[in-house]
Amino acid sequence: MNRCLGIIKKLLRLTLIISPLLLPALALADTAVSTDPVAGGGLETITVKPNADGSQTYSVNIQIIILMTVLTLLPAILLMMTSFTRIIIVLGFIRQAMGTHQTPSNQVLLGLSLFLTMFVMAPVIDRINSEALQPYMKDEIQIQDAILKARPAVTDFMLAQTRESDLELFVSLAGIEEVKSLDDVPFTVLIPAFVTSELKTAFQIGFIIFLPFLVIDLVVACTLMSMGMMMLSPMIISLPFKIMLFVLVDGWSLVIGTLAASFNFG
Repeated sequence: MNRCLGIIKKLLRLTLIISPLLLPALALADTAVSTDPVAGGGLETITVKPNADGSQTYSVNIQIIILMTVLTLLPAILLMMTSFTRIIIVLGFIRQAMGTHQTPSNQVLLGLSLFLTMFVMAPVIDRINSEALQPYMKDEIQIQDAILKARPAVTDFMLAQTRESDLELFVSLAGIEEVKSLDDVPFTVLIPAFVTSELKTAFQIGFIIFLPFLVIDLVVACTLMSMGMMMLSPMIISLPFKIMLFVLVDGWSLVIGTLAASFNFG
């Protein structure tokens, strides 16, 4: 539980660093911009301070504005750059294959998917925390450097899960003639290739999950037809057998363990 709470806190802190990877570079002014003083004294709201090395330091107010904007992008970040997509699709296939309709409920599946995503992404989060977040929190590096240091951890995870065929497809669609190394692949190409690969993998796992339940449905349907009970729905009879099979083989542990192991990211 403490580990989960720690991961949640790190996720909230990392939003300021990870999210600019999805945004185009913004051209910010090199001079300070402030409000006029009001009666009783005024406070500067936006300040961009040039550094001696040519870089810029943004005021806390700008960072807060960026952070609040990032909060609206959290669903997209969660879906496009983590293991959440594969996990939620596979869990949805399980519920559909068993024919239990709304059991488990959507809230349960989303909660399980979220915590399993944090478990899978823990090595990536720890790497970003040690290489980018902690130096930034200690004022050892600027926000631009923190973003550059956070990028390899996210890129390595997505590249490890992305098929070469999918990556080549989007590279060709983007009109990129040659990529010297995988590190040079832009996020606008890597993210859709990663999501496409995740969809393919999730549907492959879902197909394998469906097979044993399909066999049970076929056996029950053939048995009912041979007994002349054509008016009785096979789903009513097969559902208890599918639940019993899933419980006997410890299905949830098998599925969750397989899902976690399918992310071959060391």
